[in-house]
Amino acid sequence: MKLIDKKLLDETTEKARQSPRLRMNYNFHESPDDPINRLINAMEPDTYLRPHRHKNPDKNEVFLILRGKAALFLFDDNGNITENIILDPKTGTYGGEIPCNVWHTLIVLESGSVIYEIKQGPFIPLSPENMAPWSPDTEDTEGAKKFMNKLKSFINK
Repeated sequence: MKLIDKKLLDETTEKARQSPRLRMNYNFHESPDDPINRLINAMEPDTYLRPHRHKNPDKNEVFLILRGKAALFLFDDNGNITENIILDPKTGTYGGEIPCNVWHTLIVLESGSVIYEIKQGPFIPLSPENMAPWSPDTEDTEGAKKFMNKLKSFINK
């Protein structure tokens, strides 16, 4: 059995805090080729998850929050927010399933946040067509910071 417990969340969170990207995953799948990829992703505020989609190959993605708080955003093709929801186990909002070809991102709102992520395998790195062209590149740290602050201003509106 593969156990998800406080110790695993704490260890992965500590690695995330030490990572330049401020996030760290722990894979439960044995290989990137597994038909279902399952992992926890420990994330700290200020980590930038560039808005993306899963198209060609089409893959649904599930996020379940285990600890902390994050805002999940969905967008249309022009970068307009179509939905945003706070994932917070304390309030009873535990996750969401994102259909394939839907632009999405997460904004981490609390230190120590951890999500459980599930998506169809095999793992294939996202191609440029799956990165939102209206969002800053991950290398653009100032642009990413401004973009995340803009998204935060839309939370619960």
